Amino acid sequence: MSNHAFLSASSSRRWLACPPSAKLCELFNDSSSTYAQEGTDCHALCAYLVEKELGINTRDPTENLTYYSMEMQDCAEEYRNYILERYEEVKKLCKDPKVYVEQRLDFSKWVKDGFGTGDCIIVADNLLQIIDYKHGVGILVEAEHNTQLMCYGLGALESFGSLYDINEIQMTIFQPRRSNISSFSMTKDELLSWAEDTLKPTAKLAYEGHGDYSAGDHCRFCKAKGVCRERANYNLELAKYDFKQPPTLDELEIASLLSQIDELTSWANDVKDYAIKKAMEGTHFEGFKLVEGKSNRKYVNEENVADVVSRAGFDPYEKKVLGITAMTKLLGKKKFEELLGSLVYKPQGKPTLVPESDKREEMNAMNDFKKEKIL
Repeated sequence: MSNHAFLSASSSRRWLACPPSAKLCELFNDSSSTYAQEGTDCHALCAYLVEKELGINTRDPTENLTYYSMEMQDCAEEYRNYILERYEEVKKLCKDPKVYVEQRLDFSKWVKDGFGTGDCIIVADNLLQIIDYKHGVGILVEAEHNTQLMCYGLGALESFGSLYDINEIQMTIFQPRRSNISSFSMTKDELLSWAEDTLKPTAKLAYEGHGDYSAGDHCRFCKAKGVCRERANYNLELAKYDFKQPPTLDELEIASLLSQIDELTSWANDVKDYAIKKAMEGTHFEGFKLVEGKSNRKYVNEENVADVVSRAGFDPYEKKVLGITAMTKLLGKKKFEELLGSLVYKPQGKPTLVPESDKREEMNAMNDFKKEKIL
């Protein structure tokens, strides 16, 4: 059986908003990235640490992780500690709760061939907890009405609903690199109503390739995002904006543009990336040609360079203080704090405009940008 579901929980936000995108994406090859592999590595480490703490005999994957780092270790340990805290809390309410790690969850009752893997499921009387680890730092992920977690909740109900009297489903996103722990709860009846009224009929449309195309921020991870006509039409609306009258934009008009610029920029970059990929495969775009970009010179072999320069009587090495991550690895976290805690500070971040829904505290434009945060 394939490890990939046609209508996966992880992509449910997209195909629920744009049902025919599921079929469209099947026309494009899967592509991996270092970010995806890094996330996969950290998930393996998280699972190992949790299972080890629960007394499950499991193998340490560290030596086989391509992107292992002290930061990854710290994130995985934070996740493990959080799982254990939740487990201890629920044991006060239920004498025999169960913890399931990397649990396969089947929600095909509502989505044809639908299944996924839950990072951590804690099952107890009255309460079912779905905890999902996110390693990404670029996009803040919220738990509220998160369709991936809701699908996982349905799969967990199918697996464990007959063993426990579950009335509440609590869904949590654990995203340590964004200092984000987001939780959202639904009753069992609310989740099942959503499954019947929204998930099931929309999944049927998506499976059959029917429904209407719809563009929005759910396009971010769509494999067709660079060539989708609906997304192009959606973003090109910005180009129709009347800049001539009045001659200058007021605050309300600028605010309207700001809400679209990130999506427009993302779309433009996706189109360009797609065009470069096709050009490298031989496609010609009228008026454009493929050229070699700028690059910097590199040594063929650094060890040979160092040897030659040393024999010539020069020192080929530069010396600088280790970075914070490397220094922490050298000293250990406890020793690092003991020796260097007072010598570390956090520079002020570059000012940026975000939607008001963003959880970060608003800065005072007159005062906050004049000082740095000293840790």
